[in-house]
Amino acid sequence: MPSRVTTLTAELRVDSAAVASPTPRLSWTVSSSEPGWRQEWAELRRGTEVVRREGRDSVLVDWPFAPLSAGERTEVQLRVGSTDGHETPWSAPLPLWAAFAPEWVAKPIALADPETPAQPALLRTSFVVDRPVRSATLHWTALGVVDASLNGSPVDDLVLTPGWTSYRERLVYETADVTALLRDGENALGLSLAGGWYTEEYHVLTAPKRFYGDQPRALAQLRIEFEDGCVRTVATGDGWRASGQGPIVASGIYAGEQVDARRVVPGWDAPGFDDAAWAAASVVDEAMPVLEPRIAPPVREIERMLPIAISHTGSGRVLLDFGQNVVGRLRLRVRGRRGTVVTVRHAEVLEGAFGEGAELALRPLRLASATDTFTLAGDGPEVFEPRFTFHGFRYVDIDGWPGEFDPDEFVNGAVEAVVLGSDLRRTGWFEASDPLLNRFHENVVWTLRGNYLAVPQDCPQRDERLGWTGDTQLFAPTAEFLFDCHAFLRSWLRDLALEQRRLGGLVPLFAPDVLPGFSDRGPVAAWGDAIAIVPHVLADSSGDTSVLAEFYPGMRDWIDLVLSHRDAEGLWTSGRQLADWLDPNAPPNAPSRGRTDTDIVATAYLVRTARLTADVARRLGHHAEADRLLTEAEVSRRAYLDAFVTPTGRMMCDTQTAYALTIAFDLVDDPRLRRRVGDRLAFVVRRDGYRIATGLVGTAVIAQALTATGHLDAAERLLFQTESPSWLYPVTVGATTVWERWDGLRPDGSLNPGAMISFSHVALGSVAAWLHTEIAGLSAAEPGYRVVRIAPKPLARLGHARARHDTPYGPAESGWERIDGGLRVFAEIPANTTALVALPDGRRFEVGAGVHEWTVAETDAAPPRPPVTLESSMAELADDPTAHRAFFGALTARPNRFLAGAVSSNALYTPGRSIRDALVFADEATLAAAADALATAHDVKGTS
Repeated sequence: MPSRVTTLTAELRVDSAAVASPTPRLSWTVSSSEPGWRQEWAELRRGTEVVRREGRDSVLVDWPFAPLSAGERTEVQLRVGSTDGHETPWSAPLPLWAAFAPEWVAKPIALADPETPAQPALLRTSFVVDRPVRSATLHWTALGVVDASLNGSPVDDLVLTPGWTSYRERLVYETADVTALLRDGENALGLSLAGGWYTEEYHVLTAPKRFYGDQPRALAQLRIEFEDGCVRTVATGDGWRASGQGPIVASGIYAGEQVDARRVVPGWDAPGFDDAAWAAASVVDEAMPVLEPRIAPPVREIERMLPIAISHTGSGRVLLDFGQNVVGRLRLRVRGRRGTVVTVRHAEVLEGAFGEGAELALRPLRLASATDTFTLAGDGPEVFEPRFTFHGFRYVDIDGWPGEFDPDEFVNGAVEAVVLGSDLRRTGWFEASDPLLNRFHENVVWTLRGNYLAVPQDCPQRDERLGWTGDTQLFAPTAEFLFDCHAFLRSWLRDLALEQRRLGGLVPLFAPDVLPGFSDRGPVAAWGDAIAIVPHVLADSSGDTSVLAEFYPGMRDWIDLVLSHRDAEGLWTSGRQLADWLDPNAPPNAPSRGRTDTDIVATAYLVRTARLTADVARRLGHHAEADRLLTEAEVSRRAYLDAFVTPTGRMMCDTQTAYALTIAFDLVDDPRLRRRVGDRLAFVVRRDGYRIATGLVGTAVIAQALTATGHLDAAERLLFQTESPSWLYPVTVGATTVWERWDGLRPDGSLNPGAMISFSHVALGSVAAWLHTEIAGLSAAEPGYRVVRIAPKPLARLGHARARHDTPYGPAESGWERIDGGLRVFAEIPANTTALVALPDGRRFEVGAGVHEWTVAETDAAPPRPPVTLESSMAELADDPTAHRAFFGALTARPNRFLAGAVSSNALYTPGRSIRDALVFADEATLAAAADALATAHDVKGTS
């Protein structure tokens, strides 16, 4: 295949020709069948101007032409030459549109006399076009959420615009080319407005309270350029009319939406409408935050889904199962009498069994009503869909559906789930031979899709939905692999940096920060560190060093604040800490009281972030700062070892998280001691029955730590554990997203009694990064994948595994499969890159671009273990999954139904405890049954 330019893009969006900068950086990829293809030069063409650049750079290359002016449209083309002397044809033109306003003249408008808090409104104006139009551009935004229409037609397909930012300091605006919607003569511009995030009543362990304001307001300006060179701007301000009597009666992010079709105002946003009865819109005289053009993908409808099953609740409501936990809302097609009220409630899980009178499990929603109501106008088939809210749900119940219940009506489109999310481009995939593992990975994908909506939420369903910093930094490596999150997370980081600046260096628990006094009471390890970790992740995955320069001041201010909180020994032992949040051993309603000492988590993060910030400082040329921070990091690292790590490798806190952080953050520099710490981690994992015993912080690093210290087998056992708590337990009970708690649903089907029970939460899915980088073996050896790393680590339980990622240079892939006599390892390396390869047999080498394949001989399998008997140790039982299943199967079958649970809950799988010791309260018949089960465990066909 001849070499050709595959993609040419401008920062940072790929969903639109719109750019937010007058000098957008350019990136391109090349596909070529030439092995080892490498770029020697590139030529960029704009009109008749051609600029030549020598060298390999092809990612985020500086704009080489004159800056774009606001509203300007242009096209750019590219061709490149290789080191072999070949050149590509010119690429297809890349259209660019400078979609930023030259200036803002619009003023915020709102209802003059609202009757209720957060009252939705319709806003309109009309104007005349009396000459030929060259172009028309609409810019709009809101302190709230708004849909814009021109002459009765929506101006775009965006949802919940302009999203959520730190409204006090920063407000994003949208831009649309509306030239085709204008007409000669009278035109009408309409804005449908609701409160959204701006008027929401926020709370976390606090009383609900509006933080920003009681009423929404909107801004819009339409710039019309005529063929004769004249320009006219139609902007919100004096002369606009407003009504609070539209079909949306009330709307809230948490509460849901009330729609009354009897209040529909036909033609309100079209020419010729008589708005004399409407009041003048109130022009709000207030200082506005900085207005910024959008850089991140907007929220859009992603897909629609039909229900897969239909039943009734015990209370008589229609109950629908969509088969997938999603984020979005319902779209109804219904016919009924005027005044009929249809009520829709949403939930992620049920109390009871579907088809047996189950009800929605509403307790996890806390104070969020998550209820939409639709009042029919009664004039034929009607379509209802909320406009300014969203819900997290798999199940819905419907009350008031008119007419007889007809299941065919629902499966044929009367009700659809409309899936919403920020419109992120998919960039990463993973697939293996184990169906449960594949379903878990798919759950991670769905969880990201639902929670990355305007901001990186912690959850999409209850009365929270905040941009928690800890969850985001822990999940960022996974997110950046699976989707192009660079602009999305960079936009969020700008809000985080603004909140931090307002707080004098303190990073709040979430951004935007809407709960002062709760979120900003002091520095919190792992959460505040997001200001340093997330930019680093973005820079490593994209190769964009500008993100480091932009957020370096925040990194430095954060670590300096943390350093000021150290005690005399150099440890971070003060303040409120969330520690290893949601450790499964913590009490349900005290999730910070896990087994890992808060001082260990805090000091480990102090050292890691100080080192990371020092690295960024050096890359940016701040060498004195880098030296200072490395010195401070070393002081705390030594204090950490003195306080928490013994010379034998045991830690003062003998938990999975403590050891995993110590290894993953490179807190031990002595190779022998590091090996001992790793061995102890493997011991502790087995002691705990190969069940996960980490909260959010430990979960992100435990598989990585085990692998790095030579205990891939232990990591594999953790990964494939199906008993609770584990990654795969939720999959075995039907989960389609990743849960907040390991046991959100108990094995008996009951809800966890804790107050926080989200069934869509990204943090525990952070292990997917390990699947990509270690099991499939695909990662970046240099920032932006300029050099790819191929280093797969096959798992014994798998027959194959592979990962694929659309890097800034093009698609890269790494994988392996078992074949007769060994392994086949394969890789695809993008053009203009190289790869460092580390094969499972120890071979190390570098390859160029292209498709590669290697055969690797596998080492002999481990010798068979001796049979497990009652006299065997609990450690030997843990190391034999077949015997373990048989043993507990026998206990579960005994008349004493509490015995199996008691043994499972209290077992310590260590060499010094025999299985008989664990059965101290068992009768002779139970001992005999257990012994028989162990003796015949491996006799069952198909077991091993």
